[in-house]
Amino acid sequence: MKILFVFLLLIIFAGCGQNNANQQLQVQVDSLQKKLNDIYKPGLGEFMLGIQLHHAKLWFAGTNQNWKLADFEVHEIGETLDDIKKYCTDRPEVKSIGVIDPAIKSINEAIKQKDIQSFKKGFIELTNNCNNCHKSNNHEFNVITIPNALPVVNQDFKPAK
Repeated sequence: MKILFVFLLLIIFAGCGQNNANQQLQVQVDSLQKKLNDIYKPGLGEFMLGIQLHHAKLWFAGTNQNWKLADFEVHEIGETLDDIKKYCTDRPEVKSIGVIDPAIKSINEAIKQKDIQSFKKGFIELTNNCNNCHKSNNHEFNVITIPNALPVVNQDFKPAK
């Protein structure tokens, strides 16, 4: 009988220890969740500003036939679009962002072919699709154009020699 009593006490104490460990783990989880909730997440506007810069740099890279830089910039746009789909799920505009996919595909193909005329055509399509997306999401006031001035003054858009 004493053995049974000791065994029951061990089970009770083990259960108490487990409960305390669970409580400590829950406190840690809650603390980490609070930290996650407070982490800065870029908004849709910040992502779009990044796309706008890459859009301009893509134009100057392509028109200077710097195909490596053009390839880099179009992929930066794609990565930013992926981030938008991941981090801006609460924004209804994100549902229509795929409208620019055909233009991105066209530009990628022009870059692979090193075809400046196809590049320009794809770029115009991309620009128009951006504006159409803005219009369909009540952001018609945000009009994107083909760049007419360098987006940054400290970068050479000509191919490296």
